[in-house]
Amino acid sequence: MTAVIAPSAPADPSEAAAPAAEAPQDVRDDAQETVDEVAQETADEVAQEATDEAAREAAREFVARDAREFGVYARTGGWAFGLKVARSVRPGGQSAAETPKVSAKEFGELAGCSAERVMRYYKAWDRAADDGLVPHFEELAPGQEVELPDADVWLTYYVPRSSATSARGTAIAAAAEAEGIRPTKALEVAENPTALRAAILADPSTAQAARYALLDRLKEDPALQTELARDIARTDDLKKAVAGEARAADRIEYVRKVAEEGQVRTPAGQTIDAPVALRMEAERHLSLIDELDDAEEAGEWATEAYDTVRTLVAETVEADPELRVQERRTKFYSSLQKATKVFEELTLDDAADFGDIYEDDMVQRLEELQQAITTCLSALRRASSAG
Repeated sequence: MTAVIAPSAPADPSEAAAPAAEAPQDVRDDAQETVDEVAQETADEVAQEATDEAAREAAREFVARDAREFGVYARTGGWAFGLKVARSVRPGGQSAAETPKVSAKEFGELAGCSAERVMRYYKAWDRAADDGLVPHFEELAPGQEVELPDADVWLTYYVPRSSATSARGTAIAAAAEAEGIRPTKALEVAENPTALRAAILADPSTAQAARYALLDRLKEDPALQTELARDIARTDDLKKAVAGEARAADRIEYVRKVAEEGQVRTPAGQTIDAPVALRMEAERHLSLIDELDDAEEAGEWATEAYDTVRTLVAETVEADPELRVQERRTKFYSSLQKATKVFEELTLDDAADFGDIYEDDMVQRLEELQQAITTCLSALRRASSAG
């Protein structure tokens, strides 16, 4: 007798489906949390970028405002600028220990202009103070505000550079005031050049001060520039030193252009965009050079920076097949141009007199040159046919 096995009753659909439905719900929850986190991070980044941009925009506005105000002062000057000088520059004969004010020279360095320009405003204020329009220098403290005369009156007291004429003594006195010293001291030195020479020869610090003074003087004295250049050219040691410094300056300028302009000349003369790594290396070397003191020699640093950048340029060219081919082509054209120019300098105007200058090796060298040209032409023609 065959046993009949009744089919088992199906499980409760809700019970069977529950586990399967639970897992997708967890996945959805995790996914939602991830989406929320990403959205929050994105929102934070956007907010931070907006904050940074707002800060940059505010800073740019401050810079633009300062630039506009400075431009007005630089172009027109006026009482406001005169006040800044009057309350910040100490009168001649007053020592630095007596006042927090500075000399006209130091004020000019801080302002980025010459001491002479500062003194023109200083003297204008002085004349106005003598007339009772403004307070005297001794009555003013740094940062102090006072009521200023009408703007139209300024030109009555301000003497522009073009109309400033003075004798030797007046010029020396004015320069002394600009340096914050008594005019009598400067006049005493000017009247005894032998003593000045002795001090320069004997004392390095005096020689250094004289050097700085000469450099300032050279900027506005073309005749002195010519005389000094002539003296240097006639002195072998100085001539070599100048050549060395010029070479170092050229190398520093080469590295600086790579760092600041992002372009570089290859050995063959191509101008290419400098890769980021090359530009960063140039900036690194340049920062080291810029940190050197005035007394430190920059020659070795310049050579190292120049050699490093040149090596990286050569590696950049070698790593790029297309650039490498272009470099070879440029180099060939450059050599061809030089060879053509040299050959064109050979004159045949005196061919009738060749008998006087003839040497056997002349013919030999020309034949060798002809053979080299023939070989080069053959190679170029083969390359042309193959192409």
